[in-house]
Amino acid sequence: MSVKRVVGLGIAAIVLASPVAYFIAAARHSQAGPAAARAALDPPAPLPASVPPGTRLTVGDPTTEAVLKHNGWDKALPFEIKWLRITGGPAVTEAFHARALDVGLAADMPPIHATWVGIPVKTIAVALRRDPLDHPSFELAIGPKAGVTTLADLRGKRLAFSPGQVQGEIVLRTLREQGLSKSDVTLVEMPSTSADVYVNALAAGLVDVAPIASGVAARRYLADYAKDGAKVLRHGAFPDDLINLYVRTETLSDPAKAAALLQYVKLWARAQAWIDAHPDEWARLYYVGQQGLSDDDARYVVRASGTHDIPVDWTGAIVRQQATVDLMARETGRKRFDSTTLFDRRFEPVAGQAFAAASAQAAVRMAQEGPARQARRVGP
Repeated sequence: MSVKRVVGLGIAAIVLASPVAYFIAAARHSQAGPAAARAALDPPAPLPASVPPGTRLTVGDPTTEAVLKHNGWDKALPFEIKWLRITGGPAVTEAFHARALDVGLAADMPPIHATWVGIPVKTIAVALRRDPLDHPSFELAIGPKAGVTTLADLRGKRLAFSPGQVQGEIVLRTLREQGLSKSDVTLVEMPSTSADVYVNALAAGLVDVAPIASGVAARRYLADYAKDGAKVLRHGAFPDDLINLYVRTETLSDPAKAAALLQYVKLWARAQAWIDAHPDEWARLYYVGQQGLSDDDARYVVRASGTHDIPVDWTGAIVRQQATVDLMARETGRKRFDSTTLFDRRFEPVAGQAFAAASAQAAVRMAQEGPARQARRVGP
């Protein structure tokens, strides 16, 4: 296998100058205090239902933040949330390492990678997509001069590869589906620390193929480079939709934070149900209002994302995580471990039940509002 490590295109500078470093410096004092001095609340002890006054969670979850603030739901919480604009596996791992973050959100690889680099974590909620093969989270962007028309053309090409992120898993799974091994390609190791890193690498000819986010990212890549020969292909026929809401394991040993997390998980699930029930409002609120997309791009990314599926049973998610552990351990030389250790199953039904209840309530409201909307449209 040929593996290159690329730190060009300002990747090193992006990592060092990222807002994460600022947030970590600001949060160190507020997160101080050894977990050993707190009352232990480790499994199988039940989660406490009462949140003590003065409890605070530091959360990196901008989409849920937007929904909660838009609806005013955060005002009724029995604890304080300090929101940080920290997203994606590398940023969450860095913040967890500095104990600057209580709750993070990422795909399947970051919790696995955190475990491998010595940061024990636990998933407290799982989100999937309905029809994930029709609504992939990532697609394979092909460089303008790569000479790749189908996945069968990957042999001998240079592929962007990030072993600690889901993008790296996508690359390896796609190769395996095509009957290829790492020795049949050149893996160019670079973390996807921003939306532009892989696009810039493709445009500069440093790589031939890179996984980029589906939806507006893929759409913009084609708008900028299709005229030069760039294209976007679906990766192999496997789902890439697993999302984890996860925490440092030691956070769950704090009874106050554990109680607050129980409440947060319910509200997080309610927020996902709200997003599904209000796609146009969500597009305007978040993608136009906060991400700066055009109305058309905002609606496009919402359609491309599909809708949520939040299970009450994590068995399928655990099996998928084990498959990822096994694959990445074998391909990157890491030690295999039991994926059940990544999940705190005391939380298992919490998000799924809250999501189902909120979705049912939204369906009733829509049914009740339907005749009223029709009457307003038609008039007397």
